[in-house]
Amino acid sequence: EVQLVESGGGLVQTGGSLRLACATSGFRWDDYAIGWFRQAPGKEREAIACIGLYDGNTIYADSVKGRFTITKDNAKNTVYLQMNSLKPEDTAVYSCAADASWAGTVPSELPTGMDYGGTGTLVTVSS
Repeated sequence: EVQLVESGGGLVQTGGSLRLACATSGFRWDDYAIGWFRQAPGKEREAIACIGLYDGNTIYADSVKGRFTITKDNAKNTVYLQMNSLKPEDTAVYSCAADASWAGTVPSELPTGMDYGGTGTLVTVSS
């Protein structure tokens, strides 16, 4: 059974940093890509970053490029999202998701959805 568990959310001031973690289990690591999504109150869910677990390739949404970094730890089966220079508009529930559709690399553009997802962790950025 594929399981994804997010952690690391919390309250941070504008300009601050947080690191989210997505602990995974139940699937063949190299076959998948992991994406981070976020949903702010009253807004649609947005894909913000994706990493191929086989090759480590990454793609980002323009809204977070240069501020957020997605990385993986193969030994821990965990994907991280380092978020720097946080802004109030980054406030959202952040969730990770997994999909084997791209054979361990990333698609040419951020996916609108992925096959398996976690429940999310809340990030609040105060002004």
